[in-house]
Amino acid sequence: MKLNKLMLFVAGSLASCLMQVSSAFAAEVNVYSARQEELIKPLLDTFTAETGIKVNLITGNADELITRISSEGRNSPADILITTDVGRLARAKQQGVLQAVESATLSTVIPAHLRDPAGVWYGLTVRARPIMYVEGKVDPAQLSTMEDLADPKWKGKICVRSSNNIYNQSHLASLIAHDGAAEAEAWAKGLVANFARPPRGGDRDQIKAAAAGVCDIALANTYYLAGMLADPAEQAEAAKVKVFWPNQQDNGVHINVAGAGVATFAPNKANAVKLLEYMVQPNAQRWYAEVNHEYPIRTDVAISTILEGFWHL
Repeated sequence: MKLNKLMLFVAGSLASCLMQVSSAFAAEVNVYSARQEELIKPLLDTFTAETGIKVNLITGNADELITRISSEGRNSPADILITTDVGRLARAKQQGVLQAVESATLSTVIPAHLRDPAGVWYGLTVRARPIMYVEGKVDPAQLSTMEDLADPKWKGKICVRSSNNIYNQSHLASLIAHDGAAEAEAWAKGLVANFARPPRGGDRDQIKAAAAGVCDIALANTYYLAGMLADPAEQAEAAKVKVFWPNQQDNGVHINVAGAGVATFAPNKANAVKLLEYMVQPNAQRWYAEVNHEYPIRTDVAISTILEGFWHL
């Protein structure tokens, strides 16, 4: 009898331990992020501090992360994919690595045009892709639309990164949607004819090339110029470049979305949804706006002083 009681005690203790271990593992969420660690981890750390949910972060190339989740299949530990540009989010949806989730918070806070209609992905922040020009070399009165940059008058004056970059692919897709495939193709050919140099480097490299006199106009996301203006080491270069908002009389400036979605086989789906909802709360959106200089998806959160200044340049 004593032996049986001992066995029951041991069994009960083991069960209790297993329940505690199970609970500990449940209080976590695995994030695959194409955003650099410094641009996302502080927010994730705050989430953990406020909720007690541990965040396991893996960062890497966006396309490689999508491929990784796809390859891992049902065994993937991924709960959330965070990436930049709607093109990549759409690609993740097409490859079946994200699942639709319903959230009253996400649907209420995020405007319809910044989230997938089926709830597969949700926009968290926005970047604009305007025309950037060198003050003193380009008269802003000469600028008008993005389509106008295909005009021969800009020959040898434009810098932009390679067409294999998702930002340019999404930008061209928006022109196809607004102007039609034939006109978009003609625009692309005209733009290429006006390049000051073969495309290379990222958005910051285009801004730096303009500041160095290689070109007079650069196409880049506001996020990059703002980041340079906030960095003492790059302020002088960035200050030479001003922002012009094209297409204000028709379809407006092109924007791209930084967003996220819940992985198809997320082992911690509930926690993943909690994290997504946390990332659209005012404090999180304010952090994105003030630290990363991105446009918040919430209208009740102010943009950074640097972004505000772009409207007056």
